[in-house]
This record gives sequence, C-alpha cells and structure tokens, in this order.
Amino acid sequence: MPIYTPPTKDLQFILHEVLDAPSQDVPGYDELDADFTSAVLEEAGKIARDVLAPLNAVGDTEGCTLENGVVGTPTGFKAAFDQLRDGGWTALDCDPDYGGQGLPYLVQTAVGEMLTASNMAFQMYPGLTHGAYSAIHAHGTDDQKAMYLPKMVTCDWTGTMNLTEPHCGTDLGLMRTKAEPSDDGSYAITGQKIFISAGDHDLSDNVIHLVLAKIPGGPEGIKGVSLFIVPKFLVNADGSLGERNAVSVGKIEEKMGIHGNSTCVMNYDGAKGWLLGTEHKGMRAMFTMMNEARIAVGLQGLGQAAVAYDNALAYARDRLQGRAVTGAENPDGPADPLIVHPDIRRTLLDQKSFVEGARAFGLWGANLIDRAHRNKDPQAEGLISLLTPVIKGFLTDKGFENAVAAQQVYGGHGYIEEWGMSQFARDARIAMIYEGANGVQALDLVGRKLALDGGKHVMGFFELVKSFCKENAEDAGLKDFVDPLKAASKDLQAAGMFFMQQGMKNPNAALAGSHDFLHLFGHVCLGLMWARMAKASQAALAGGTTDRDFHETKLATGRYYMARQLPMTRTHLARIESGAEPVMGLAADRF
Repeated sequence: MPIYTPPTKDLQFILHEVLDAPSQDVPGYDELDADFTSAVLEEAGKIARDVLAPLNAVGDTEGCTLENGVVGTPTGFKAAFDQLRDGGWTALDCDPDYGGQGLPYLVQTAVGEMLTASNMAFQMYPGLTHGAYSAIHAHGTDDQKAMYLPKMVTCDWTGTMNLTEPHCGTDLGLMRTKAEPSDDGSYAITGQKIFISAGDHDLSDNVIHLVLAKIPGGPEGIKGVSLFIVPKFLVNADGSLGERNAVSVGKIEEKMGIHGNSTCVMNYDGAKGWLLGTEHKGMRAMFTMMNEARIAVGLQGLGQAAVAYDNALAYARDRLQGRAVTGAENPDGPADPLIVHPDIRRTLLDQKSFVEGARAFGLWGANLIDRAHRNKDPQAEGLISLLTPVIKGFLTDKGFENAVAAQQVYGGHGYIEEWGMSQFARDARIAMIYEGANGVQALDLVGRKLALDGGKHVMGFFELVKSFCKENAEDAGLKDFVDPLKAASKDLQAAGMFFMQQGMKNPNAALAGSHDFLHLFGHVCLGLMWARMAKASQAALAGGTTDRDFHETKLATGRYYMARQLPMTRTHLARIESGAEPVMGLAADRF
C-alpha cells in the first residue's frame, strides 16, 4: 500500500519564510500567523493521510458504476466526502455571505495540494464544485447566488462544467448544444456533452451543471456561446428540491486513470436551464471557472509527482540491491540500499527539486490571485494571467515526467499494480490533457499572454527577476542561485524577442517553438522560487535556527536544481531559434 506524508513543514516554510504571508498588505493575511496555519495544515494533512490516501487504490480498483441511471462512487467515498464536508474543508475560501469561511485562496491552495496528492480522483468532486461556485459568484444574479451558493459551499450540492462534445473539444465554436428560450424565462437545453468529470454521483443531493450552449439566432462560432445553470433536480422557490430535470447519464467513460471520479457522458433532452451572465458571453463566464481549474490542474501535476516521490524515496531507502561502487555502506547486510547508487540519487533529486520548487511556484500563484482579487491589484491580475498557462502546462508536463521517474526507481515492481506507482503515473497523465491540452496552453502563452497589454506583464516578470538578482548580487552565499537565474532569464528574454520578430512575418516559426517556450518559462519560474527559498533558508541559518538540517537540505536541493535543471533553458532556446523548418519542412500529406 502506498504511503502519503503531508508536507506541512515545507508548506509552513513557504508561507512564512518565503512569502512572509502575515506581513503582506492583503486583506485576511494578517490572521495567517504560524500557529493558525499550522493548525489548519496539520488537520488537513491528517485527513489526506488517514482518510483519503487509503481510498486512493480503492477508487482506482473499483471505479464508478452506472446502474439503472444511478451513478455510484467507490466504497468509502461517501463517508469520506461527508467527513470533508462536515469539517468545513469545502468552504475554506468561500464567501462568508453564503456560509464560507472567507480564508485567503493561499490557504485553500496549500490544503488543496495535500487533498489532491492523497486522492486526486476524490478531490475532483469538491474541486469542480468550487469552480462552479466561483463562476456563479462572479456572474450570477443575486437570486441565483442565494439559490445555489449556500448549498454548493457546503457541498450538499456539487457542481460541474460542461464544455466538450463528441465532435468538439478545444474549438467550442463548433458546439451543437442548443438553448431554446421558454416563456418562463428559462431555456430548454438539448445536446450531448462528454468527458464531464463528476458528472453524476451519490455524494450529494443535487448536481449543478454549468453548460455551454448556443441560443438560436445568435452570432456564429464562439461569439454565439452562452452559459447556463442546469440542475440535476429543479429547485423550488423555498430552496427544496423538486422534480428531476431532463438530464441523464449516457455512460461512464472508461479511462486510463482517475477511475474513482465519475467522468460521464451527459445527455440534455430539453432540460431546464437558466442563463448565467449575458447572452452570447458564455466563454467569459466559463473562463472564471476554467482559469481556476487550470491552476488546480497544475497542482494535480505537482501532487502526483509529490506522492510518487515520497514512495520512491521510501523504497530506495529500504530496497537492498547491489553494492556502492565506493565500498559497502551496509556491510552487515547482503547488499546496500538502492539510494547509494548515483543514478537513483540523481533521479530522486530531480524529483525532489521539482516538487519543492513547484510547490513554492503554486503558492506564489495563489498569493498573486489573492492580491488580484482582494486588493483589486491590476499588476497581480496581469501577472497571474501570464503565469496561468505556465502553472498548468509546466507543472503537469513535469509532474507526469517525475511520476514516471518515481515509478522507475522501483524497477519491475513499479510496473506491478500492487505497489501503486502505476496509478500515480496514470492519474497524472490526464492533467496534461484536460482544461486545455498543454499544447493549447503553450499557444495561449505565446499567442496571447506575451502581448497582453502591450507586453506589460511579461516585462513586469523580467523586472521581478532582474530586481531579485540585483538586490542579491553581492551576497556570496547566493551566487550559485543568482548567476544561473540571471542566465536563464536572458534565455527567456531572447526567446521572447524571437517571437516578437517572427510572429507576424513567419507565425509557424514562432508557434513551432511554443511548447519549448512554455518549459523555458517554467524553469525560470522555478529558478526564481528556488532563489527565494535559498535566501530564506540562508537567513534562517544565519539567525541560529534550531532546524539546521531542513535549511541545509533546502539549500543543497536548490543548488542541484540551479546546476542540473535550470540550464535546460539553453536547450529550449536553441530549439525555439531553430525556427519552423524542422517542424514544417515536410508537407502534411507526406506524414
């Protein structure tokens, strides 16, 4: 049975020594003292370790069922969901006006990583509900908010988003689902949606679907798409549940992973729905949910890499195989543990340095979201908009890669289901695909986000890195961090200049390198995080910390990332600057 160790100490380090959250001028952050966040994280960690992690393999093995139109979740999921809901864990950062606790998104993100890492398929049920809650909170009428949000905050009612159709994935302008206006102000929704995570289940009393559809007579393509609230059970004026709506489950998808989540084909046969937001502006409303989901999916990549690393490390310490080349390190045993071998140590350090850097990156992103929303800070809003495809794309690409690397540590046992490593790799794989496949994230980054507001936000990012390097240029202890970061930032700027020069005259040359650019950008972001963590650990050591091992290990891990991983920016830059010829040189009909 795989283990899960909540990274509460590392989360506390980032919250308090790297981000210094309580000192920031963000409303609500003054309450985030170390004792408070420690209590929250410790309790959430216990739920993740003791309740959700033991159900992870159960969900993978059993999957979900569909019998006579009723969807069932794996054994133990309902009791665990009730425990999560009763403890208020679904309401952490929700609006107190609707029963939420009003905590910053930063806290929600720290807790969410642990819940996701321990049982990704399970956490998708409350996670998607949170996204639907956010969309209704941002775009709903007062009556819609009053009707739906209190029950969604508590997860008595859960939520979904319905975008994809059998013939229509990323290009939503091709959708066929229709919304015919009715005399009572509602719409009759007709069509089929596929790949709907948490589409139906037995965990809540109602499911509130957010459905994209076209109102007849509207503009063509994506400009004619609207968003609708379509509940599984209609809601009476007094808030009680009425009759079943005309929405049903066609089947549960057979998937590579996340078997514990009910990914459904949803059929809408004239189901009653109510417009959310403005007619033909559905994508604007849906993007509230999608952008939040993209951050959450990035954390899924991190979470699967983190739990896979935990298990690979434990296995490498226990498993006896061969002798160290420099002499026996376990002379009383028949062999040495795997961890003495250089290749195993390298792959474990690759994983450790990614996981800890990505964790800091994700929490910094959450901090920017809080600044954008709570402070109405346009600079933070622009920066997190720029970084969202990087968080989603880089963390999930590398998260899967590191989950596979952790599986490799086990040798043949990693390929055997009872060890659990296969599940981490299989579950991580979907994160590279949904909420916008990572190729789309790269196109969004290069095609839209770089030029956003005249390039103001990417220039702001460069200035952030430049300022850090300048402020710490004379610190000899940080030289191993500042010099590589400065070099990597120059690679990123050179790549950005290439896109500016090539974008109009040869767009294929630019777009051929978009995925390399996303990874280049991701490495620089993790490099910045490692430099900031190194500064915090160096200060702790200078201040006489009682936890020298933690901070010395942090510095050593960071140096590894800066020396072994960050220089990958040079490779990505070279591939970007090679242009489109290697990619576009062969005619499409000769593939």
